[in-house]
Amino acid sequence: MARRGWAEAGARACGQSCILARDVIAYRHADPRFAFLREQLPQSAGRWNTEDELTHYFCDTPDGAWAEFLRHEEIVDAEDLLGIRRDLWAVEIGDEPDTRPELPHQTLVGGAATWSECQREASRCRSRGETGITAPSAALHLGAASGWQTEGGLRPGPARDGKVFALFGPRPDLIGWTAAAAGHPSGRLLNRVRHYWRAPIV
Repeated sequence: MARRGWAEAGARACGQSCILARDVIAYRHADPRFAFLREQLPQSAGRWNTEDELTHYFCDTPDGAWAEFLRHEEIVDAEDLLGIRRDLWAVEIGDEPDTRPELPHQTLVGGAATWSECQREASRCRSRGETGITAPSAALHLGAASGWQTEGGLRPGPARDGKVFALFGPRPDLIGWTAAAAGHPSGRLLNRVRHYWRAPIV
């Protein structure tokens, strides 16, 4: 997960320790014809929202964002990737939400049959005044958010698990940058995606 940091103004001048503020940079894909966030309801139901609950989904890596699209569209063949035209956005979302859903892992990463339970959990969090949640990526296999390193050529980075951030309600405060315009994911990502037919059955 990328982060941007800066020193608090005046910290050095007043002899205090440098205070480092960090804002999480998260990623999401979007139709190139539209803005990177939805502003109005209805919204298609998802794992953490019903149609009348405005919710914005982000991932901690670009691969996670692309994996969400590939899983949703059930794309498994490399030749189909070239027909994809999606914008990839890098968005400053502030702090990572502290709230974690209190559900079994197999429910958190399961197929559409698990959505209703996840939606109820998200509604419970909303009712407590939470502004978002952090959950495991359902679209990436465990350890598949590793990224890549260059050492004797391209090789996978250390295994790490992907995260999804679901932010509730309108968020006009968020700032995003286009990381890819009308792009498509790499074929290297396909075998890292947890496709629906491979999702745990609950």
